[in-house]
Amino acid sequence: MKKKFILEGLECANCAAKMEKVIKELDGVKDATVNFMTQKLVIEGEDDKMPTIIQESEKIVKKIESHVVMRKA
Repeated sequence: MKKKFILEGLECANCAAKMEKVIKELDGVKDATVNFMTQKLVIEGEDDKMPTIIQESEKIVKKIESHVVMRKA
């Protein structure tokens, strides 16, 4: 399953790279990409683990850049 999100307020390319790296390490994630220019996050993961993956991804985004809002694309 693939899910797409907009990262509103993403201002740091280095932070985007950190988010991508940490999200990729989550259990059940097959791939994750953060595009700094378009402010998009795409997560590909196991269907049954997707709700947890999304929840954990939101925590990661907030931890790295607290003002960024993660919305469904």
